[in-house]
Amino acid sequence: MMLLKNAKDVDKLIEAVNRCRDDVLLRSVDGREEFNLKSVLSRYVAIGELCRDHGDRYEIFCMNRADEGYMMNFFHELSEARRCA
Repeated sequence: MMLLKNAKDVDKLIEAVNRCRDDVLLRSVDGREEFNLKSVLSRYVAIGELCRDHGDRYEIFCMNRADEGYMMNFFHELSEARRCA
């Protein structure tokens, strides 16, 4: 579970989601909205929300522990890259 405050590189995010085996969900903090990022249609709607600077209102949930570890590393590397830039 991670907040997506700085998930602006959509291509890298989608690439990371595609590497996951099971579903990866983008869920609003209040629980009203949920998008399965493995679904192409849901992905388009979710990316629209993230691009409108609403990323701080969403969290990522992985249905598989290995996928969760992979996504955590992805976000850690993303934040490290931004610090160095």
